[in-house]
Amino acid sequence: MIHNQTDQIASKYLGKKTDGSETYDASLLVPIPRCENRAQYNIDSQNLPFSGWDVWHAYEFSALTENGLPVTRVLKLKYNCESEFLIESKSLKLYLNSFNMTRMGETTAKCLAICKQKIEQDLSEKLNTEVEANFLDNNVERTEIFNNFQNIRDFVDEDCLKIENFKEAPELLNTKELADQKNFYLKFDSLRSNCRVTHQPDFGDIFIYYKSKKQILEESLVKYLCSFRSEYHFHEECCEMIFKRLSNILDKDDELFVCALYTRRGGIDICPARWSRNCLIEDAFLLLDTAKFARNGIKQ
Repeated sequence: MIHNQTDQIASKYLGKKTDGSETYDASLLVPIPRCENRAQYNIDSQNLPFSGWDVWHAYEFSALTENGLPVTRVLKLKYNCESEFLIESKSLKLYLNSFNMTRMGETTAKCLAICKQKIEQDLSEKLNTEVEANFLDNNVERTEIFNNFQNIRDFVDEDCLKIENFKEAPELLNTKELADQKNFYLKFDSLRSNCRVTHQPDFGDIFIYYKSKKQILEESLVKYLCSFRSEYHFHEECCEMIFKRLSNILDKDDELFVCALYTRRGGIDICPARWSRNCLIEDAFLLLDTAKFARNGIKQ
C-alpha cells in the first residue's frame, strides 16, 4: 500500500533516537510525497482545487563563523503546495542542527549568506521545487495577522454543544442558504491533530475565510474541526483535507481560504495555507522578512 510506503519514508527518523551530525549534512533531508493523502480525499495533484504555500519558522537556527562565533537567527522558509513533495519535519531539524558546529564565512553577514544559499539549494533539490529562505533579525517585530477573524466559539452555546466524533467526519458539516453573498472570517483556537508516525499531538489555530450565499453553520463547523482530534496526519494534509471538505459543501465559484498556524514543536512550526484561485491572502503571511504571530509563538 502507498500509505505504508509513505509512513515508511516518514519514519526514517521520526520516533527513533538519532544523533544527527556535528557537521553540515544535506543527506539528512527526507522528502515525503504528497500524493497518497491527496488521492484519499479525491484531490487531483495534477489539477489542484487550490493554490497555497507551506510556510515554516525555525526558531533555533545557529551556525558558526570561521572564528567560531555563534550566529543565531529565526529562519523562515516557504515553498509552493504544487510541489510533489513536502519535507519531513524531524529531518529538517536534524539538517538545520548540522549547521550548529559548522564554520562558514568570515563575518556574521557572510555566514548567514552562505547558510541561506545552501539551505535554498538543498531544499529545492530535495523537493524538486523552488524553496525560498530568509533569516530574520533577532529584533524583528512579530507580525500579528488575521486580526479580523473572529473566534468561532463566540457563535455557539458551548453549554449545549455536545461533541462525540473525534475522527474526521465531514457529514457533521451543515449549511443554510442566504439571500445574498456574505463574507465570513472565522478562527478556531483548539485545533488538534496527531503526527501520523509518532502519534504525538499537534496543536494550532485554524483560520477560515469564505464568501458565499451558503453559511456553514458554526456549530457544525466546530464539531467538524473537533473531529480531527484523533486523526493522524501531517499538518499540510490536515489543512488540505479541511479545505476540500469545505469546498465540497460550498458553491463552485465561492471564495475559500484555510490556514493552520501550528504551535512549534522541536523549535519548528509549520503553517500551511490553501486558498481558492479567486481568493487573496494577507501579504504578512508570505513575506519572508516578517514572522507571523501564533497563539503560542515567541513574543518580543
